[in-house]
Order: sequence, then C-alpha cells, then structure tokens
Amino acid sequence: QVQLVESGGGSVQAGGSLRLSCAASGGFTYSSRCMGWFRQAPGKEREGVAAILTGGGSTYYADSVKDRFTISQDTGKNTVYLQMNTLKPEDTAMYYCAARVTNYCPRTGAPGVAQWFAYWGQGTQVTVSS
Repeated sequence: QVQLVESGGGSVQAGGSLRLSCAASGGFTYSSRCMGWFRQAPGKEREGVAAILTGGGSTYYADSVKDRFTISQDTGKNTVYLQMNTLKPEDTAMYYCAARVTNYCPRTGAPGVAQWFAYWGQGTQVTVSS
C-alpha cells in the first residue's frame, strides 16, 4: 500500500521560510513518477503548487509560487521536499503531497489538476501571519 507522509509544516511570520518533506513508501516505484505538492485553504479548491518528475528531475510551478518555492528530491530516500521562502499570508493552507501512477506531470496550475493524482498524504498545516 502506497504511503505518503508529509512533515515540516508550522507557523511563521510573513517573509519567513519553511521546508516540507514527503516520504514515499509501500509498493511504490519512486523512480518513475510525477510527485506534486498541493495546498488547500478553507473554502477554496485544492490547487497545485509544484511538481517534479522523479525520473530526470524536471520541475514545474504554479505562477503564484514561482521564484519563492523550490521542489526537490532525494531519490535515495524516496523523499520530495518543498522549500518555501518569502512566505506570504496568502500561502496559509493545508499542504498535501501527492503522486501519480505515471511519469508525466499535468500542468501544475491548471484547474482541477488534483484529480490526476492517485495517492495522497494526510497533509501538513502551514500558517503565515502578517
């Protein structure tokens, strides 16, 4: 059974940084996947933030986080990271890690992109105060 476990959320002031981690395990061929980070604020739809192709390392970002967030991976640990810098109050949300069953990443900022991801973590809360 595929498991995705996020960690690293917390509360920071605007302008601060956090790094989220997502460890994948359980019958999971990590080397041929699209792994993504999503977020969902209360009353809003889940939106794609960043994605990475685990085979090759190509990365993709939503316009709202480009140049502030960086997605990366440690293939030896089957772990994906999201480094978040210059955080803003509007970044406040529950952040989720997700994985596709294929090695193709749909457009990260597209509406409804979450439907293309089959596996999800439990989420980690990020709160940014002004």
